[in-house]
Amino acid sequence: MSMPEVAPDLAEAGAVVETLGVMSERLDGIAMRLGELLLARGWLLATAESCTGGWIAKVVTDIPGSSAWFDRGFVTYSNAAKQQTLGVRQETLEVHGAVSERTVLELAAGAIERSRAQVAVAVSGIAGPAGGGPDRPVGTVCFAWALPGSQIQTRRLQFAGNREEVRHQAVRVALEVLLERLA
Repeated sequence: MSMPEVAPDLAEAGAVVETLGVMSERLDGIAMRLGELLLARGWLLATAESCTGGWIAKVVTDIPGSSAWFDRGFVTYSNAAKQQTLGVRQETLEVHGAVSERTVLELAAGAIERSRAQVAVAVSGIAGPAGGGPDRPVGTVCFAWALPGSQIQTRRLQFAGNREEVRHQAVRVALEVLLERLA
C-alpha cells in the first residue's frame, strides 16, 4: 500500500502559517498605534464582531496595557445575538440582511450604547467557504466605525481568499480605517 504524498500540502500549510505570522505582526503594530491614540484622548474602544469571531478584540488585547483603552468586545454571530445583545432591529435583518451596512451601523451604535466606550468598530460578513449569493458573494464584509462627534461611517468591501484570509483582511481593514480616522 502506497502512502499518499503529503509534502506539497505541508509546504503550502507552512507558507500559510508563515504568511499569517507576518500579517499578525502587522496587526499588532496597528493595534499598538491605535491604543496610543485612544489613550492620548482618554477614549475606550468596543468591538462588535460577527464573521471575525472576536479576532479584532484578540488583536487588541494582545497589546500589554490595552485594558486602559479597550472596554469590551461583543461577538454576535447569530441574528438572535445581534438583536438581543446589541439591539439590531429584526426589521433591519429581514430587509437588509445580517451582512449589510445598515446592520453594522446598528451593531456599532449598540456597542457604544451598551459599553463605556466612546469608539466602536463593527464587522459582519461572509467568510466562506459557503453562504454567499449573487448579491453577497463569499468574501463580502461590511464595516462600521463610530467615533465621538461624527456620524457612524460604514463601508462594504469584497475580499478574495479562503475563510482565514477573508477574516484576516477584515480585521486589518477594521483596525486600519479606525487608526486613520483617529490620526
